[in-house]
Amino acid sequence: MLESNHLQHVIDIRQSLGRMILVMGNFNVLHPGHIRLLKFAKECGDTLVVGINGDRLFKGQGYSDEKHRFEIIDSLSHVDFSFINNNDIETLIATLQPWAIVKGNEYQSLYNPEKAALDVYGGKLIFSSGNSRTSSQSQLTNIHRSQDVLVDLLNGYLNRQQIKQHEVHATIKGFQQKNVVVIGDTIVDQYVQCNAVGMSQEDPTIVVTPDESKYFLGGAGIVAGHAKSLGAKSVKYFSVLGNDQQANFAKQRVDEYGVESFFFKDDTRPTNLKTRYRVGNKTMLRVNEVRSHDIAREIQLSIIAGLSSIMDETDLLLFSDFNYGMLPQELVDDIVELARTHNVVMAADSQTSSQVGDISRFKQMHLITPTEREVRVALRNDKDGLVILGQKLTEVSCCQNLLITLADEGIFIHKPKSSELWENDRIKALSANVVDPAGAGDCLFAAAALSIACGANIWQASFVGSVAAACQVGNIGNLPIDAKRFNRAIDQFWVTL
Repeated sequence: MLESNHLQHVIDIRQSLGRMILVMGNFNVLHPGHIRLLKFAKECGDTLVVGINGDRLFKGQGYSDEKHRFEIIDSLSHVDFSFINNNDIETLIATLQPWAIVKGNEYQSLYNPEKAALDVYGGKLIFSSGNSRTSSQSQLTNIHRSQDVLVDLLNGYLNRQQIKQHEVHATIKGFQQKNVVVIGDTIVDQYVQCNAVGMSQEDPTIVVTPDESKYFLGGAGIVAGHAKSLGAKSVKYFSVLGNDQQANFAKQRVDEYGVESFFFKDDTRPTNLKTRYRVGNKTMLRVNEVRSHDIAREIQLSIIAGLSSIMDETDLLLFSDFNYGMLPQELVDDIVELARTHNVVMAADSQTSSQVGDISRFKQMHLITPTEREVRVALRNDKDGLVILGQKLTEVSCCQNLLITLADEGIFIHKPKSSELWENDRIKALSANVVDPAGAGDCLFAAAALSIACGANIWQASFVGSVAAACQVGNIGNLPIDAKRFNRAIDQFWVTL
């Protein structure tokens, strides 16, 4: 008779498990061979179910009891479901009808009673390759270190700009009083961690094998996530999604981040997906699955209607533009007019990387945060230095404050006063541990804009944003910033003063 509540649960939901892979074993002492076997099995189908032989079936010298062995297997990330089994394998297969059973390569030359039971309905018996390649799982696992920032790189900035610790803390505490709206393109980022096999013998192509895959919410969605994790009272997110699996993932992540979503469905485009193939800590290739045509005017009007209903309670509006058609100029102009009517602080970031954008089209912002390349593209200027570029961009865009991000060189800060007088400063990249630069600009943008909304000047906002970005690049993938980690990093700059 079939036993175990966990097994009964698998039986109850069997129809939803797709190509179910079943692995059976004693798992008395979990070792690397078990991990490789389970990882291989997981990659063979949709759902991995592991049966641990119960005490009635397995007793050997120095064995652990079934509960202990079950708890270890059940805690593994590759295992979707596990159960204690006290049934013969033929009965179990007939009941569960797995798509395949996976066994170790050492069983290939032996008698396998599973084969006959699987043949009854066309199930498969698969033997693992026994490949002992080094797992790169740790490459996608974030390790929080005690030091996120290099304090010495600030080079007297706090004294030069007369920034006090208590003022910075008051600004950050003020985040808790701000209602934020973020609007822009949703992107799902997939990271595929690979092992480098070598060079193809047929042509000069690098050969890799995928080892692990993880998904992250990117684009404007993670800007909303950063704003919420930094402490904003509320964050509302407006975006357009396709009708696909990535849309479901984005909705789930936004909910998990505590952000209220206002999603509009567009059947003419997929949800933007960017896949990065990495070996070690280096990205070898990125594949973009996107559409860049403008959203329909009907959707634009629905967005305006939604924003109109909440704008009177909004303190900060963030445009996070990735130039995939979410923010046509007509919609941007309508939103800016609406926000100005309600005295809402506005900030914009418009990315130009594999696509072309124009940050200067966001007029009368309180803050814009382009890269140097984005400034030069907007102005069609490859000759002038940063100071002249900064002043020209502020004149064209009529923005009040400008941060030009310079990748690993940090940021250039420009404060316009008039056509003859302006102020500039610079903060170097402060990170003590650069693991993945993805998301640094998003995090800086959210933190600096929140600071401006709380009344901070551009110098204080730039410092807060730089520290946030330094914490962010210590992560694999663009994840909402850890508020405790961020505040700890802020305080490190006053320890040695």
